[in-house]
Amino acid sequence: QENVYREGDEFFSARRAADELGLIENDGIQLCSFHSVSKGVTGECGQRGGYVEMVGIDDDVVDILFKLAASKLCSNASGQAMVSMMCRGPSPGDVSYESHEQEKKTLFEGLRDRAMLVSQGLDSIPGMSCQPATGAMYAFPSVTMPAGAIKASTELGFSPDTLYSLDLLQKTGICVVPASGFGQKEGRYGFRTTFLSLESKSVVEKIREHYKSFCAQYAE
Repeated sequence: QENVYREGDEFFSARRAADELGLIENDGIQLCSFHSVSKGVTGECGQRGGYVEMVGIDDDVVDILFKLAASKLCSNASGQAMVSMMCRGPSPGDVSYESHEQEKKTLFEGLRDRAMLVSQGLDSIPGMSCQPATGAMYAFPSVTMPAGAIKASTELGFSPDTLYSLDLLQKTGICVVPASGFGQKEGRYGFRTTFLSLESKSVVEKIREHYKSFCAQYAE
C-alpha cells in the first residue's frame, strides 16, 4: 500500500507482521490480504480489479473459494490489466517507465494534498471534528447532531447520521456514508467521505453551508 501521506509514516501490513513474528513459517496464522486498484494510488474505482493472498488457509478451503470465485463474473480485461500494472509496473529502461512514474507521482501528490485539504476543511467546520487523513482515500469526521435531528431520526427509525447524509445528498448532491454503518461509540455521529474528487475544495464548502442550514432546520 503506497497511499501514505504523512512524512515518516510507513504502511506496515498484517502480512509483514505475521512473517516477522514467524507465524507464517510455523503455520501459526490464517490470514487473507486484499488489495485493489480502487484502493491504490490510481484510485480507479470503476475498474473493479483486485487480488487476495491467502496464508495458512487449508487447501480444501482454498479450493472452495476458487470454485466460488470461478462461478461469478471475473474482472474485465482492463481491470485485470490495472491489477498487473499496480503489482508489476514498467521497469527502469522500459519505454513507458518515466511517463508511468510521473503520472503515478502526480496522482499521489494530488491525493496527499486533497487529504490535507478535506480533513482540515471538515475539522474547521464548527460542530465537526476530523482527524488528519494520513493515508488511503477517506476522511471520517464526527458530527454534532442538533437535538431535533436526533428526535426526527428516532421517529423515522434510523440513525441521526443517516438522516444527515440523506439530507446532504438531497440538497447538495454530495454522497457520503453514515458512520453508523461502520459501528461506532454510542452517542457518536458522523460520516465517511472520500477525497478522490478534484472538486474536493468546493465539496467541503458545500458541506459547511449545508451543515449550517441543517442545524438551523433541526434546532430546538
